[in-house]
Amino acid sequence: MTQRLNYATIAPVGVKTLGGVYAYIAQSNLPAQLVNQVYLRVSQINGCAYCIDMHSRDLLKGGLAVEKLVLIPAWREAGSLFDSRERAALAWAETVTRVADTAIPDGEFESASAAFSEKELADLTIAIGLMNAYNRLAIGFRTPPKAAS
Repeated sequence: MTQRLNYATIAPVGVKTLGGVYAYIAQSNLPAQLVNQVYLRVSQINGCAYCIDMHSRDLLKGGLAVEKLVLIPAWREAGSLFDSRERAALAWAETVTRVADTAIPDGEFESASAAFSEKELADLTIAIGLMNAYNRLAIGFRTPPKAAS
């Protein structure tokens, strides 16, 4: 894969602004491991090799067991490996990322609202939107994953 352009050097103010949103999420009350699982799941749905590579590494560095990491795409079938908040966050990430297909049903919102406070759900949704934006940049401009270096 050949990188089409380096958006970080071409649009540094835009990238810095996205970084500010990333920093906001990092200081939110959402657990870092939960956020990184959501970032990974969104990136898997979108097929973003760069972000899948990065967030897999972040999760492993953060202590997530490899057995759990590899089951994130199949979390619904993983039994009790994922706790109720992880399951709610992953379900919310999937329905929000696929909004054109899902229209985010009321039941999905109610499930997410049962697991998260209003502030947490707003922050989680901001995180999902942010990762979708990063995925579109990395995929659109063919940013190679670290593993391909």
